[in-house]
Amino acid sequence: MTFENLRSTKSLKKLNASQLQSLADEIREFLIQSISDTGGHLASNLGVVELTLALHAVFQTPQDKIVWDVGHQAYVHKILTGRKARFSTLRKINGLSGFPKPDESPHDAFGTGHSSTAISAALGLAVARDQTGTFGKVTAVVGDGSLTGGLAYEGLNNAGRAKTDLLVILNDNQMSIGKNVGAVARHLNALRTTQAYLGAKEDVRSILGKLPVIGAPISGGIEAIRDRLKYAILPGVLFEQMGFKYIGPVDGHDISALLKVLRQIKNVKGPVLLHTITTKGKGYDIAEQSPRSYHGVGKFNIETGEAVSPTGKPSYTDVFAKALLRKASSDDKIVAITAAMYDGVGLTKFKERFPKRFYDVGIAESHAVTFAAGLAAGGLKPVVAVYSSFLQRAYDQIIHDVAVQNLPVIFAIDHAGAVAGDGETHQGIYDIAFLSHIPNMTILAPSTAAELPEMLDYAFSLNAPVAIRYPKADAPDDMLPSWQANPNLREGEKIAIVSVGAMLPTSREVVDNLQKSGHNPALFNAGILKPICEHLMKKLEKYDYVFTIEDGVKIGGFGESIKSTYAFAFPDKFPETGTRKELFARYHLDAHNISKRIEAITNGKQKKK
Repeated sequence: MTFENLRSTKSLKKLNASQLQSLADEIREFLIQSISDTGGHLASNLGVVELTLALHAVFQTPQDKIVWDVGHQAYVHKILTGRKARFSTLRKINGLSGFPKPDESPHDAFGTGHSSTAISAALGLAVARDQTGTFGKVTAVVGDGSLTGGLAYEGLNNAGRAKTDLLVILNDNQMSIGKNVGAVARHLNALRTTQAYLGAKEDVRSILGKLPVIGAPISGGIEAIRDRLKYAILPGVLFEQMGFKYIGPVDGHDISALLKVLRQIKNVKGPVLLHTITTKGKGYDIAEQSPRSYHGVGKFNIETGEAVSPTGKPSYTDVFAKALLRKASSDDKIVAITAAMYDGVGLTKFKERFPKRFYDVGIAESHAVTFAAGLAAGGLKPVVAVYSSFLQRAYDQIIHDVAVQNLPVIFAIDHAGAVAGDGETHQGIYDIAFLSHIPNMTILAPSTAAELPEMLDYAFSLNAPVAIRYPKADAPDDMLPSWQANPNLREGEKIAIVSVGAMLPTSREVVDNLQKSGHNPALFNAGILKPICEHLMKKLEKYDYVFTIEDGVKIGGFGESIKSTYAFAFPDKFPETGTRKELFARYHLDAHNISKRIEAITNGKQKKK
């Protein structure tokens, strides 16, 4: 059977290990060719080809459930479950999601887009199966990077105690997006380097089983000795002490070994943890050598690995990176924190230049924020650089550990607003709403490359919590009047347009459209979103209509904080996959649609909403 002839996962069960390996090679070639055109998560999917094939050869979805932690390694699963023909639409508007999505396919048991959630979700599915009397194996596939997130241990702890049938597969490639850090990574490395682990494990159990037991007191002492020996000799006991049967490590690219162990595990009762060792980027040399760079990619040249048609313009991330380096060069109290995303948030050069002032805490956003609070309480000046959608995971810590104590933690919020490609789970449209009602918090939004460094300087001067939000986009190089006054960029009458941060190019286009229609709108640039600028409010009093344009949600957004406004923002709905331009058009946040709405309202043809 060839890849072209594959119609369903049922046919995999008829193939031997050699045939499955040939299929794996074809799938890798397809992934490289397809993702080079669409962009997407490349290295993580290349690393799980054999594991995914083995899972589908042994189990049968959708009766058996597979929950993919994060989900960016589920492309092979999607290919095998009938979605190969749609791969040219991957991460495009109305196309195939880059993450598991239950309403896309019944084979996607649970929607996952953020890290460390799979074990908890899989346990819920397993318990629901038991209570409803249905059948099927439930498996959670968890990357070792996800084990730096505390939620993974909450799931492990309860799964071990629940004693229900559950399989957790640890996909260990020594990476999350970047290199894994911390004690968990060191422990897993010890497991990887234990050569004859399975043989040693059985030998030790045999020896321990033959130790003499004479009377209850001595028996108790022997049990204590056994436990100490197990901790000393068997690294996998960490999981066993949590209630799991630990099996591994197993070569995650050896189809024969995977098939054998999965068939054995299939009928094992209770929670089992299978530890597999894989290589991120497997089969594409460029990605193997630089898995961090090829974790998530845009279009690229397969021969060279180079990105296709980069704009060459500095992004907001680039501008932030340079500005932070400049500040840190003159102030040794400035430290930078990332949650396994130092490249994506612009901290690569900071890490190289100030290694003792750089902290990668792994995929642990809640810890990152409270850790930053501790650093601030100790007299340092921490900057937490994080994607907007990931900051949501630390909401409680922002309130209780930073804002209540009014500690000077700066949040550099990247990927704010609409985010291209990654769909519902990664949209950064909620930060204004969930931060704006937090006391002591200042929120800033640069609209140009020049404003971001100025805002960073201002943030450090406040000695209080500050959030600076900006999108994954090129930063305009316009020179504007001082953003601190929320300046009037254009005089006008009757209509006022208030632009929020990176929506300034769209707002200017709206103004141009309205001018062509005979209106004379004023344009304001809102750089400070919280606290609301009283100077701006006074200026707006003379206008009959005030329209705000922002790349955040309408409910709880900036527009709602200004009374008597017409707010253009995202509605109470999860935006799908698409480019920023496509999402703005779909939700009527492009200049054409905004202009039409304003004309309708100001001409009395539409009621205020």
